Amino acid sequence: MRDLLDYRDGFPIVAETTYLINHSLGAMPAEAEQRLLAYAHAWKTRGVLAWEDGWWELPVRVGDQIARLIGAPAGSVSMHQNVTIAEAVVLSCFAFDGERRRVVYEEGNFPSVRYLYQAARGAEIVVAPDDEGVVEAIDERTLLVPVTHVLFRTGRIQDVEAIVARAHGAGALVVLDAYQSVGTVPLDVTALGVDFAVGGSVKWLCGGPGAAWLYVRPDLAQSLEPALTGWHAHARPFAFEPEHDYAEGAWRFLSGTPNVPALYAATAGYDVIEEVGVERIRARSLEQTALLIRLLEEAGLEIVSPLDPAERGGTVVVRVPDPDGVCAELAARGTICDSRPEVGLRLGPHFFNTDDELRLAVEQIGELARSRIAGTPT
Repeated sequence: MRDLLDYRDGFPIVAETTYLINHSLGAMPAEAEQRLLAYAHAWKTRGVLAWEDGWWELPVRVGDQIARLIGAPAGSVSMHQNVTIAEAVVLSCFAFDGERRRVVYEEGNFPSVRYLYQAARGAEIVVAPDDEGVVEAIDERTLLVPVTHVLFRTGRIQDVEAIVARAHGAGALVVLDAYQSVGTVPLDVTALGVDFAVGGSVKWLCGGPGAAWLYVRPDLAQSLEPALTGWHAHARPFAFEPEHDYAEGAWRFLSGTPNVPALYAATAGYDVIEEVGVERIRARSLEQTALLIRLLEEAGLEIVSPLDPAERGGTVVVRVPDPDGVCAELAARGTICDSRPEVGLRLGPHFFNTDDELRLAVEQIGELARSRIAGTPT
């Protein structure tokens, strides 16, 4: 088994920066560049024949790799451009024209997801303060419960089991957004019993933009006919038939022509995550986040993320004066993180980061925070 730090050479950006923003855009594996070159070579040399060489099957073949990472069976995951599109496919399976038209989610849900459901014609939106509030708000009028595994603002892991149990007891369906968990927090969608799950490659999977995924519970999939569809979802797409005949399994949730180059690039990250193993990454993440919390507390700063490791994802959020300014100054010094309104700086180390990088980052954050409190220049 390779030492985790042996993987550093495979992520070129860490040679130049202290890269602590994997919760937003995971560091690019060097192999991703080679795979994009392979895509370009296939297009250049094979032209249209590249579709027959595997391009057409990529959204389901790559989906099968995601399935292995989330405890899903083969043939249950399809690839899409982003999570909003993936959730829109789910949303398009339902009509909000009966008594069961309620959509319940938590206040901390990601804005793009919230906007999508708010725009659903006829839907009654109920926003709960947290995961416990979601459980309380679900009733027999609830149709969909689109909730988040790990909250993007705070890194808090939500009680998905309780939400699923209540939703299913009331006849509702759960759509789990696992964007901030997969790749650093173990997830088993089969064991959880979620009906749908979505996520993407941009963050902890280090797969870059343009490759999101959608899991649909296999026994549910066959009964659904998404309105957001296209010829890729047809049982016989190259027959060019005038009427739709939905394909089986994950194929029925596709739409039009796939984002081939993004899928080429994404697998470079997936391969590394599979090789290292999410359980091993989680163990290292807990060490890293515990170290960050201890150092930040010693610097006199307030931690926003949960202190209980069982409730904490891969991100540590800390309040500082002028978080945007501190973030910009950190970037100028080569330490890359980000800030979010109302909570502060977000720090997202991954398995290839060193403890010395975390110590350096906290030293810089403490210095910049003290200078702003004192009103002196840095």
